[in-house]
Amino acid sequence: MAEFSHQLSGRDLWAWRSQARAQAQAHQIDLAEVDWLLRGLCQVEPLSLRLGTLAQAVAVPAQVTVAELAARWQARVSDRVPIQHLVGTVAWRDFTLQVSPAVLIPRPETELVIDLVMAWVAQRAQATPLRQGTWVDLGTGSGAIALGLAQALPQAKIVAVDVSAAALAIAQQNALNNSLSDRIQFLQGSWFEPLTVWRGQLAGIVSNPPYIPTAVVSTLEPEVAQHEPPLALDGGDDGLADIRHLVATAPDYLVSGGLWLVEHMQGQAVDIEELLTATDQFRAIQSVPDLAGCDRFVQAVRR
Repeated sequence: MAEFSHQLSGRDLWAWRSQARAQAQAHQIDLAEVDWLLRGLCQVEPLSLRLGTLAQAVAVPAQVTVAELAARWQARVSDRVPIQHLVGTVAWRDFTLQVSPAVLIPRPETELVIDLVMAWVAQRAQATPLRQGTWVDLGTGSGAIALGLAQALPQAKIVAVDVSAAALAIAQQNALNNSLSDRIQFLQGSWFEPLTVWRGQLAGIVSNPPYIPTAVVSTLEPEVAQHEPPLALDGGDDGLADIRHLVATAPDYLVSGGLWLVEHMQGQAVDIEELLTATDQFRAIQSVPDLAGCDRFVQAVRR
């Protein structure tokens, strides 16, 4: 839980908000981010922002001073630090997740991964072994997908793998903060390396792997290119290096009828489907769009 160790004047916060909104407008930053920072670091009710009653508050509990609040906002404006890093948390599905430059910030579109898993299991009348089996989140980062799987599949065993010790530390803290640490086993290693004891036993493999082509990474908006971990972004020359590995290696680990599901970059679906088909180890290969209609996920079933 956040510690609110300061008492700030509502008038001072309202004055800072007005200045920050002017800066946001001048730098083409979403005005909503100003209030996001306020709500994340101070006990400010959204209604008090909409009605302007914050200015009349005598004392507002906060984690920071007004000067520290201003310094964080300056980092947003001048250095394009993501607002999620400045607040330190992000909402994802039903969870509040800690984030830092060590992990990819969980995106709203990735929430659909959990819905796809739930729908896939629900469609199978004989899915009890899958519901109670072992599911793996490869490249877990903040732990978002692993937490979502643990919530969606309460009878399953969830394993979360990441090569980064710093990322795993954040994922473990997020599991603890969301009362799911007893449901998830965290392992450090590259992709399948820590999973040898589960060869041929996994009910599902889910991943949001690096998929941005190397040459494209530096052209992304500064919030991403300069502040998110390259390890979680760079997918090699064509963006498919890690996905190729997941396609080639997964058949050794999935049970017959197990699910393979990855998120990918728009425009990669056909290539991924072809990779899966070429193995002759998968059936029911399917591209699934995100809520905006963009190709975003590919799923397949182990023969």
